[in-house]
Amino acid sequence: MMREGRRKPDAMRKIKLVRNVMKYAEGSCMIELGNTKVICTASCEDKVPHFLRDKKTGWITAEYAMLPRSCRSRITRESSIGKTSGRTQEIQRLIGRSLRTVVDLAKLGERTIWIDCDVIQADGGTRTAAITGSFVALVEALHKMQKDGKISSLPVEKFVAATSVGIIKGAAILDLNFEEDSNADVDMNVIMTSSGQFVEIQGTAEKYPFSQKELLHLLELARVGIKKLIKLQKEALMDIPLKI
Repeated sequence: MMREGRRKPDAMRKIKLVRNVMKYAEGSCMIELGNTKVICTASCEDKVPHFLRDKKTGWITAEYAMLPRSCRSRITRESSIGKTSGRTQEIQRLIGRSLRTVVDLAKLGERTIWIDCDVIQADGGTRTAAITGSFVALVEALHKMQKDGKISSLPVEKFVAATSVGIIKGAAILDLNFEEDSNADVDMNVIMTSSGQFVEIQGTAEKYPFSQKELLHLLELARVGIKKLIKLQKEALMDIPLKI
């Protein structure tokens, strides 16, 4: 199949990770994934949710939002409706889970790291881009906490990144844009660590069911994409001494 920009089935869109994009946040990163752009920030708060009080451990949680004109037609701000959509809640939980799996929370002390992901332009893959960019913002924030003497060492145990894969007209493809995602027979989001372990797999047959062989092919495609994303994360964080 012919993809936009003559991309091959196993090729990702152009990726860019830019740190220090927000002046006041402890950590920040803007990720560009083709035409998708997400600003991710990490903020430290010296307290934990009530269910973790006096447990001598920290917490990482996330909020996610799409700006009104991040899409082709205006999206109403959820704050003006007074209700967070099910989709938003799902993505927020996914981002938080993904980051918590690669951090030793006990080393944070009783602190919360708030991850805020704001989609300023959407063309498919916003949740996977948010996870990939948030990890960079998180590490930057943790490094600042270490320099400020709040934590003794960086509690990051692995890298984590995410990408999408799918099947369109029988062809398995990596990193779907909006048009491809809208027309996919199968679409899947995959989150993996730098050790090759899965954090989460979200896969759905939109039109036709898929086989185990096709599933394994999609997971291998995702592995290729995530390996590239983690390489770019390492390059973006090369000035921070991560011993992983």
